[in-house]
Amino acid sequence: MRTVRRLFYRDIVSSVAFVALAFLSLFFFIDFVDELAEVGTRGYTTLHAALYSLLLLPGHLYELSPIAVLIGTIYALSRLAQSSEYTILRTGGLGPGRALSLLASLGLMFALFTWVVGDYLAPLAERQATQLQARFKGGIRVGGSGAWMKDRAATPDGVRSYSVNVGTARGGTQLEDVRIFEFDADGRLLGRMSAARARVDDDATWHLEEVDITRWDEADALGAVKVTERREPRFDWKSTLSASVVAAAVLPVSNMSTIDLFRYIGHLADNEQAAQRHEIQFWKRALYPFACLVMVALALPFAYLHARAGGVSLKVFGGIMLGISFVLLNNVASHLGLLRDWTPWMVAAAPSALYLLLSLAAFSWLVRYR
Repeated sequence: MRTVRRLFYRDIVSSVAFVALAFLSLFFFIDFVDELAEVGTRGYTTLHAALYSLLLLPGHLYELSPIAVLIGTIYALSRLAQSSEYTILRTGGLGPGRALSLLASLGLMFALFTWVVGDYLAPLAERQATQLQARFKGGIRVGGSGAWMKDRAATPDGVRSYSVNVGTARGGTQLEDVRIFEFDADGRLLGRMSAARARVDDDATWHLEEVDITRWDEADALGAVKVTERREPRFDWKSTLSASVVAAAVLPVSNMSTIDLFRYIGHLADNEQAAQRHEIQFWKRALYPFACLVMVALALPFAYLHARAGGVSLKVFGGIMLGISFVLLNNVASHLGLLRDWTPWMVAAAPSALYLLLSLAAFSWLVRYR
């Protein structure tokens, strides 16, 4: 059994690595060509374009892992079937259940690798890519109206709520075009601060620069409201919006790990903000590595197809089509779940569950009834 395991693992791992390398080379070339249009502006060089494209590769690897596992496993098993090695193994006692258990353990290894890449390597690399982009391309515009955050604090004068808007980010905690609106418990606007730049520390202190402060005092007996304005070169604002929360709000969701998403969802829930999009992304990140396990199960029926039913190239093409359909269904399910307000974990689990049922049905039909 150890020899069979070594044969399976060596062929499948080498095939998956080859497929992943081919896909990453293609994506690197596409990203690099796109970045060449920016070369020569603001000191952006070809070396920076190559570095930026390299930093995007861990994210591509995370997204492509299930497809690479599917295609690589189909290729390895089809070669074994075409050379009659798999038939010999079946004759020697390798039953369907044992073959499925061998592939399941390998699928768990691929799932663990995908989780490490998606939760640690890809977010770190994409943060560096975002900072490089912000350095040479004038910052990252956060949507059409900027990123909005809410905060609440208890003061001697009562509970105060804050709405914070960030227009541009030069990294997770380097911000520009910052506006802070202060409201009382009744929702009345008390003040506004506009800062050209801001930096957020780990202790949730916002260091504002070039700040315009406007205050609306309470109305007097005649109903007149006194308005005061002043300008400060620097102003420190103490908040509960930590650096990690700010980074989660202004940076793309792809820069966040599963833990970061979980914490940010808690922050949104505490401030009664919509968290559906981030909840779906959280469950997708939590369940996506297990798609590798589904892919190896989906590839196993290809080992039972007779060589005359199609060569290796035809089976690999079928694997590519299956992988593309999985990615398409995964993305469509996310958008539909967001539009229809479906349960997030069900939206994230539906594509993998559907393909797992498809693989088990194909496996049963080929092994039991053919």
